[in-house]
Amino acid sequence: MNAVVFACMDADTLGGIQQVTHTVAQGLALRGHEVHVVGLHRALDPFRYVERPLYEHHVVQRRPLGEGRRWVARGRVSRLLSSIGPGYAVLTSPGAVSWLADLLPPRLRAIGQYHGSFEHARGTSHFASVRRHYGGLDQAVFLSPEDAWRFAEEALLPNTADLPNPLRAWPEKTSFLDVPRVLGVGRLAPVKRFDRLITAFARAGRTRGRWELHLIGDGPERGRLRVHAARLGVADRVVFRGRVPAAEMGQEFLNGAILGLASEHEGLPLVVGEAASYGMPTVAFDVSGGVRSLVLDGATGVLVPPADVDAFTGALSGLMADPARRRRLGAGARAHAAAFRLENVLDRWEDLFSRIRR
Repeated sequence: MNAVVFACMDADTLGGIQQVTHTVAQGLALRGHEVHVVGLHRALDPFRYVERPLYEHHVVQRRPLGEGRRWVARGRVSRLLSSIGPGYAVLTSPGAVSWLADLLPPRLRAIGQYHGSFEHARGTSHFASVRRHYGGLDQAVFLSPEDAWRFAEEALLPNTADLPNPLRAWPEKTSFLDVPRVLGVGRLAPVKRFDRLITAFARAGRTRGRWELHLIGDGPERGRLRVHAARLGVADRVVFRGRVPAAEMGQEFLNGAILGLASEHEGLPLVVGEAASYGMPTVAFDVSGGVRSLVLDGATGVLVPPADVDAFTGALSGLMADPARRRRLGAGARAHAAAFRLENVLDRWEDLFSRIRR
């Protein structure tokens, strides 16, 4: 087996890139690969994703991101990479690509990942960075076929492929979807727009009084969101659960009926796949190819135009009122989510390695 190196600007913060990196690293290690996870900087608040990792974990410099001296980190990571045998280096962000691509020894083939959506990249500096740095790599990997195609067309990349984020586990049980509970899951940060989810829930709940909205996660918006729920008259039905351990999230999905995703932008939101694996449909704003690859409108959930809170309210209210439709969409969601099972995504990683090697 060849070596596989995953390099992150910060490998241990609580976040989507980090979760995916450790999940795939452990999966490939279980298949016999020599795997290394490299964090260029120390996390301020490290989170442990894998209890018994079978891969090597390295932190290049002990200063958090933004506080280190770049030339020191480059020297250390160059020495580390030179000690690893032939294989593949997966650079998990534009920052990691710009830092490390020119340090890779020839025996490590370079794969650049982008965990955001094309729509989000187009409005930020990420698009220019991807266009500038990814075309010279052995492979540029995006989260959905649509994202890969749009980067190929508009960033003129000749080397695009798509690989989805994997689910960490596949449950045997599914939700009965009969508990009158909408879930909102994620960091309580402005980009997640939980204020819009609360607004839609309050409007839909005027005729669905038994329902509750449970927000699972914590963050800087918590206080403002509490005030917002109170102002809308639903403070008693919006439950702020705080951070729930990953091992306990399955029970949350079993006790929910609908997932609400109101973010301004998303790459490929794992929470939608996790909810789907428990047979739960999602109502989401149509903000990216990754969201569209998970939420098939009318088959696994409901998509509404970005920022259209009225449409979101109507979709949410419709599912709250129709248990038979919830079950139909939930069954479709679980069947569709099977493509994102870890073993299927690991197969695709190994196929990608084989194509690059040829």
